[in-house]
Amino acid sequence: MEKIALVTGATSGIGEATALKLAGNGFDIIITGRRQDRLDALKRKLEETASHILDLCFDVRDEAEVNATLGNLPPEWKNVDVLVNNAGLAAGLDPVQQGDSDNWNRMIDTNVKGLLYVTRCISPGMVARKKGHIINIGSIAGKEVYPNGNVYCATKHAVDALTKGMRFDLLPHNVKVTQICPGAVETEFSIVRFHGDKIRAGKVYEGYECLVADDVAECIWFVISRPPHVNINDIVVMPSAQASASVFHKYST
Repeated sequence: MEKIALVTGATSGIGEATALKLAGNGFDIIITGRRQDRLDALKRKLEETASHILDLCFDVRDEAEVNATLGNLPPEWKNVDVLVNNAGLAAGLDPVQQGDSDNWNRMIDTNVKGLLYVTRCISPGMVARKKGHIINIGSIAGKEVYPNGNVYCATKHAVDALTKGMRFDLLPHNVKVTQICPGAVETEFSIVRFHGDKIRAGKVYEGYECLVADDVAECIWFVISRPPHVNINDIVVMPSAQASASVFHKYST
């Protein structure tokens, strides 16, 4: 086996691009997600470059599922070198006084608790081996807030704090921890946020050139490929046309 990378939320967007990028750079890949058909399609793509691929269909929000799946990896897959905690989402865009608690729970359970469940399963092996790298996908929403982003921003602020805390906890064990915080990336993010409304989602990316998933995957590969003595703690990456979470320079509307 080559080095092993585990990518959560690999069925689309940044997760899919990351799996393909790491496979192309010699990693064996564990891909996880909730949609088996998407995992099957990605596995076929990965087979063009990766020697070994393991696809695992489960929901990171379900602690029992996470433990049953990641806690019982086949022996040849147990030594995960790189964990990319990518699974995450936004649901809704409402002021807090009109918020939907189902949306809140979905974001908190995925973005915060799911990251914790997966990390709790994988990090002890890294500690035991005295090596590993955990990469948490945060957001510019974890650095600042924007109107109606309340709970989503709160969850990504939690990822920011957790990443810093993990860095302290894992420092004595030679395990690297990095956070990647993208701005606007055109993926299924806004389609999910607006519950399948593709017209409304498309307007988010109009009038400027936004990031694409490959841009973020390149950042992930960059931090992984640094020498053993170098850890990139935090990267904020945004389109050239974006100055903050809510300020853009658009050439048209």
